[in-house]
Amino acid sequence: MSKINYFLVNSNILPPVFSKVIEAKNYLASGEATSASQAAKMAGISRSAYYKYKDSIFEYNAENSEETVTINAKLKDNAGVLSALMNELYVAGANVLSVSQSVPVHSVADVSVTVRITEMEISTDALLKNIKGVKGVNSVSMS
Repeated sequence: MSKINYFLVNSNILPPVFSKVIEAKNYLASGEATSASQAAKMAGISRSAYYKYKDSIFEYNAENSEETVTINAKLKDNAGVLSALMNELYVAGANVLSVSQSVPVHSVADVSVTVRITEMEISTDALLKNIKGVKGVNSVSMS
């Protein structure tokens, strides 16, 4: 099996069909198009061009490459504790990407929250300190 090589290339030097394939993929992802045929038509390319390149070209999105962290916490099984933790993230300007919570064992639940921190208005140390101050948070760490 041959090794796959990837290149980050300025789209200005590529044939327009590649940008049109990305456009069609975005129509599908956003729900503006309900089928590949409709997306290809909306982007102004043939269905065959779409299918030829769809699995080989991807848009570089700087937003997806920005810094993310995972906050792991042990929360008491009390109403509103997770909500208070999420409020601290909101106030700090963190963008929540995913949340995973276990079923409480001995009245304590493990929570993992992945956030994008590039637009936070406070440091990660300050965020951890604020989360530790939430009533019902037994422990918190960041990875």
